[in-house]
Amino acid sequence: MKNSIYPCLTIRGKIVEAADFYIQTFGEGKINQTSSFVIQIELSGEKFMLLNDGPSTDPNPAISFMVICESAEETEKYWNKLIEGGSILMPLDSYDWSPKYGWVQDKYGVSWQLYTGDKADTPQKFCPTLMFTGDKAGQAENAVNYYTQLFPNSSIQGIMKYAEGDKESVDFVKHAQFKINDFVAMVMDSSAEHGFSFNDAISLVVECETQDEIDNYWDLLTANGGYEVACGWLTDKYGVSWQIVPKSLGKLVTDPARTQNVMKVMMQMKKLVIADLENA
Repeated sequence: MKNSIYPCLTIRGKIVEAADFYIQTFGEGKINQTSSFVIQIELSGEKFMLLNDGPSTDPNPAISFMVICESAEETEKYWNKLIEGGSILMPLDSYDWSPKYGWVQDKYGVSWQLYTGDKADTPQKFCPTLMFTGDKAGQAENAVNYYTQLFPNSSIQGIMKYAEGDKESVDFVKHAQFKINDFVAMVMDSSAEHGFSFNDAISLVVECETQDEIDNYWDLLTANGGYEVACGWLTDKYGVSWQIVPKSLGKLVTDPARTQNVMKVMMQMKKLVIADLENA
């Protein structure tokens, strides 16, 4: 799966170390592209971008990654590596929803929910999971409907609400799974006081084939309370950060003969213009 939508993790000053750590932790990984500014890795066929600089925020559990594991042994193997220098958000244990599950924040601040279950239900191994909390609590279902209407090849695969006795509003989403352009993501609501919310340390990258595609996503995601940031970054009306980029950007910024010129031009943009980048 060489997804056109994938996460970007800001890990300032440590992307080389982090790339090696994630490949060693999860296996079935490789480095696709590398530069001093960004490294793109592949884990089980899925892209991840590691960013060396940019946002001043740090990753937090508002966006975590559900990791689908096929056995308790696989779950424990990942847990034992991720917990080194990290912290426990939910202990590794047996729960109603999984015989072996744990939620851990690794030493780089990135959060992983390790879930033992049937891969047939979720064939994608790593699924970004958005927690709507604080003033965004209760908006998860609206967000699922919004995102699946915005992107092609999208579908809602299931929405489960909290039950009576869960100490949450029964209108809130306990867990939902959906696809946007064949990329699986998940959401949940939580009214608890977590002390964090969505920020730009973790963003979702959308690779586009054409300028019309960039223009369309840019206009839709910045509407109704969303806003432009810089260099292809925007924040949508829920506070989630996106990078809307041309598919060719990776090659342009890793070409030693062009990197400086491309970066100079890009730093002057908000919405990216393919022709200007290619002519830099």
